[in-house]
Amino acid sequence: MKSAVWYGQKDVRVEEREPKQLQNNEVKVKVSWAGICGTDLHEYIEGPIFISTDKPDPFLGQQAPVTLGHEFAGVVEAVGKDVTKFSKGERVVVNPTVSHRNKEESVDLYDGYSFIGLGSDGGFAEFTNVPEENVYKLPDNVSDKEGALVEPTAVAVQAIKEGEVLFGDTVAIFGAGPIGLLTVIAAKAAGASKIFVFDLSQERLTKAKQLGATFAVNSGEEDVEAFIADHTDNGVDVAFEVAGVAPTLKSSIAVTRPRGTVVIVSIFGHAIEWHPMQLTNSGVKLTSTIAYTPTTFQQTIDLINEGNLAVKDVITDEIDLSNIVESGFEKLINDKSQAKILVKIQN
Repeated sequence: MKSAVWYGQKDVRVEEREPKQLQNNEVKVKVSWAGICGTDLHEYIEGPIFISTDKPDPFLGQQAPVTLGHEFAGVVEAVGKDVTKFSKGERVVVNPTVSHRNKEESVDLYDGYSFIGLGSDGGFAEFTNVPEENVYKLPDNVSDKEGALVEPTAVAVQAIKEGEVLFGDTVAIFGAGPIGLLTVIAAKAAGASKIFVFDLSQERLTKAKQLGATFAVNSGEEDVEAFIADHTDNGVDVAFEVAGVAPTLKSSIAVTRPRGTVVIVSIFGHAIEWHPMQLTNSGVKLTSTIAYTPTTFQQTIDLINEGNLAVKDVITDEIDLSNIVESGFEKLINDKSQAKILVKIQN
């Protein structure tokens, strides 16, 4: 089967691989659509970050080379003998997070985790095997393309929960990439009264406005702090750092009201220099989130199904698996008008 396999930095190869043997507790998914995540891009540009290269992944048991792709949906092709909830032909989406699952779900993830598509072969392949507990049924109203957007949307929904956004709150989002744009959608659904989005790409800012941002501001041309001061009483209630660089973290804290909250959602590829007195002097609360709980994942499916999260407008391109390097990874690096690129796996 055709697969996009990570071997190292700037070394992703589309090649033929033999399907793995299906385990008793696994579901074989015939993948229809998969999304390129910012995490995939980080691994391509500067990995390994999550991918294990020197020993097997502690949760999933694989080390590089590994088939990428953790945002994917498809159809059940086969089930292991112990699988009871699924049968061949059902449309499904995969929750790629794997953890100990022996603690309350809001803290379980942070006791150790891995991802299908990073710690084991993922969805950039014609078929992939996943544990039954990681498979969720797709409602009839949710298309396969929307299914491929459930995982990143769940990240945004969890971020909104982490920030405890309430009806009427003002929100700032730093970074208008895929997760930033999905955070716009989620913040709007949560009842935010004003949504400020800051980015350097005019194309992405235009997309943010289309998705519901109240203000979409080029942070290279405007004074971010002055802009927020002019449009709020005392700063925003909640800020989301979704860019992963030092200047946006500092700006996120600077524009947040005293005792407000900053949520780090991004992956930082490198260490940064930052003075924690910025928090001490403002009383701003700093928190973070990396993924989502199983409950949030199911809620995200339900919210898309009910029309509360219109996620399809985040898609900026659709490509074939054979072209994933040039038309996917390289395009996302060089073309800042791109947000979410979906990869068509099956014809």
